Amino acid sequence: MPAKTILTALFLVSLGVAVVVLLRALPQRFNADPVTPKVEILVATTTLPPGTLLRTKDIAWQPTPAAEPGQIARPSNVDHNAAGDFDHKARAEMLGGALRAGVTAGEPILRTMIVKPGDRDFLEAVLSPGARAIAIPVATGGASTGLLYPGDRVDVILTQSFKNDPPLARRSVSETVVDSLRVLAVDAGDVKSASPSNSFGRTVTLEVSPAQAEKINVATELGKLSLTLRSVSRTGGGFASSSPGTGVKPTWAGDVSPALGDAPLSRQPSAAERPTIEVIHGTKSVAVTPQGQSAAAAPRTVRQ
Repeated sequence: MPAKTILTALFLVSLGVAVVVLLRALPQRFNADPVTPKVEILVATTTLPPGTLLRTKDIAWQPTPAAEPGQIARPSNVDHNAAGDFDHKARAEMLGGALRAGVTAGEPILRTMIVKPGDRDFLEAVLSPGARAIAIPVATGGASTGLLYPGDRVDVILTQSFKNDPPLARRSVSETVVDSLRVLAVDAGDVKSASPSNSFGRTVTLEVSPAQAEKINVATELGKLSLTLRSVSRTGGGFASSSPGTGVKPTWAGDVSPALGDAPLSRQPSAAERPTIEVIHGTKSVAVTPQGQSAAAAPRTVRQ
């Protein structure tokens, strides 16, 4: 057989093998191409146990080829403004709600898993074992004016004013009565329309122990309550123990304003208000104002 014929046959065989290998590789390449996600769904960023009050850091958007029924989704190719609207509406459905069941990191959060404040089984789902829920009116100042969200931890501060004529430095006092309580719900109310004299513009529901509930009930009868927000790094799980004290000393008016300590203990009567004693020597009389005489003392007449 001529060499030219042999080379032609080998070329045709090699070409056929190459075509067969290429045809077999094409389906694998098509299957290896990733499917472009069309939607994004809200998932948990970390493992969340049952009863967790959802906050912004607990949820995030995750791309997926398709959303399943019950998942909270948005299109993945929306513009910036539309994405913000989707994000706001979706998070509004979840934030402040409690989980009926636990989820792991990356697991989608379904609408059926969430119970919102005001729902019949909200407190049943959110309360820790052995805990109680108490709703208290708080002064419209500090953390109660918009800084609080469900899941935060707060201290309860009682402020009292005494009107039985104590020294100025002791007429007002503020003290922490209970600390590290978990916020369950915040009733915003209509703060703008509240009158200036109405200092209780919000009702906040807190998770407490039975002993803490009793202390707060007494505190509401003594004066005004306000809340202070605690740092996340200094808060722990569960409700705080009901210890006799919080370790924070009361703050008196004199501690805030040292000038009150130099104020007179009581108002001195003016010269016109001071009573006089009339001393009569024979036919002469002399009016005397005694030192230290109280304004309530009646004038007296002494004859000599």
